[in-house]
Amino acid sequence: MVRARCEFVTRYIIPAIRAMVASRLVSRYGLTQVEAARKMGTTQAAISYYINSKRGSKAISILEKNEEIIRAIEEFAEAVYKGILSEEELTEILCKICRKIRSTQVSFSAKL
Repeated sequence: MVRARCEFVTRYIIPAIRAMVASRLVSRYGLTQVEAARKMGTTQAAISYYINSKRGSKAISILEKNEEIIRAIEEFAEAVYKGILSEEELTEILCKICRKIRSTQVSFSAKL
């Protein structure tokens, strides 16, 4: 059965991006898991899962090999940390990151 792009994105890509952002919020910006959860609109438990590679881990090692995607995720994490963008603006940034990732999906999806 062929998977729709959105299914692939929601199953692998979004959790990986969220895990990478959570990790940066805690390690780079010194936020607690609770603070990171508030900024990301999720729970402390979800942040713990992200940081401990229980969500998104399958795709992270692939994403980390692409410097352009890493820069985009770091910029996204900074925007989340600063809290200066609206939810709509953050969503648009996330969509741009997904489009970049999907453009490399041929080799990406074969590894997941």
